[in-house]
Amino acid sequence: MNFAGSLGPRPRTLEVQDLASFDRLVADGAVNLHGWHAQSLDLRGRAAALKRVDVEGAMFLGCLFDDGMEANLRSRGALIFPRLEGIPFDPYRATLYSPAELYAGLAASPYEELPDARIYHWSIQPGQRHRVDATLASALHDHAIGDALDELIRSAPWDRRSIVGVMGGHASPRGSADFAQAVRLGRLLARDGHVVATGGGPGAMEAANLGAYLSEASDDDVQRELTALAAVPGFRPSVSAWARAAAAVVDRHPGGTPSLGIPTWFYGHEPPNYFATHIAKYFANAIREAILLQLCHGGIVFLPGAAGTVQEIFQDACENYYGAREKVAPMVLVGRRHWEQEYPAWPMLASLAAGRTMADYIFLVDTVEEAVEVLRRRRTSTGWAGGG
Repeated sequence: MNFAGSLGPRPRTLEVQDLASFDRLVADGAVNLHGWHAQSLDLRGRAAALKRVDVEGAMFLGCLFDDGMEANLRSRGALIFPRLEGIPFDPYRATLYSPAELYAGLAASPYEELPDARIYHWSIQPGQRHRVDATLASALHDHAIGDALDELIRSAPWDRRSIVGVMGGHASPRGSADFAQAVRLGRLLARDGHVVATGGGPGAMEAANLGAYLSEASDDDVQRELTALAAVPGFRPSVSAWARAAAAVVDRHPGGTPSLGIPTWFYGHEPPNYFATHIAKYFANAIREAILLQLCHGGIVFLPGAAGTVQEIFQDACENYYGAREKVAPMVLVGRRHWEQEYPAWPMLASLAAGRTMADYIFLVDTVEEAVEVLRRRRTSTGWAGGG
């Protein structure tokens, strides 16, 4: 629940995201609901309470009411956004996703029947992207996810930790050296007090989230889990088997270190990984990419990758190139040969940075250990203490 005002006569904004909060606020004497945003609440049985209060300027998004109550509220100045039928997700949701929610039913059902897959299949139905109801539902959902993400990173202890992004090849299979390297990076970053954020998908993204999740586990335990996961190296041919192997790791290590995944149903053929404890999944890929870059105020580490990673490097570089000094964040490219010869992004990046503030924020290293040390030195030199 997000307070941006008070319970005075005209509160500015009060997001009410659960029924217990609604009942408590009304019981405490709230008489004017102007500025209230009630999201996805079942308010059946609350007719008497709703009739007692002034609802002019209140917003009810996807709520349920007793018969006749919706018309009553509208007549008294409330704004009501209806529940949208035939939509396999809640466009007014108040929280981020968890792996357990997106993969609900995984133990007994194939992935194709699970919430994540059902939402993706809904999104790619012929003509869906041009339907007004589908466009409205998707936009409302992405707004709600953005709001929930903002609330998360403003809450303790997230507000006291820097967020560091990890980007790299989505094709790195479990059991590979690249996968193990990304796991090592995620562990080191989490142990250094950073929140690890990734694009939330497979490959290096899964590995970094896994490393963060198991950052407090022993080296032997991590190696055992890497060996177990290598038996199902990728999500093809079976997302179900891939996800179940990951879920088994989480079951054996409950309560791992939190991290963030920001995937998209635009690339829904790549399933979200099970190791990001908080998942901000969007329909609009452009919004998702921009938000991921914006959040990583602690910097971004770019592991070896191909076209997608190169795009992400220069998308981040563009923001640093034009950004104010206080908005420039470190960019650390791992793998000299890869970024100087195989995919020579480094020479172009260095040329762009020459003579600008960002020149002091770009780094090329050979190992993930060096990358973490670079970020450690930057944090020490700037006295970073949290916040965005």
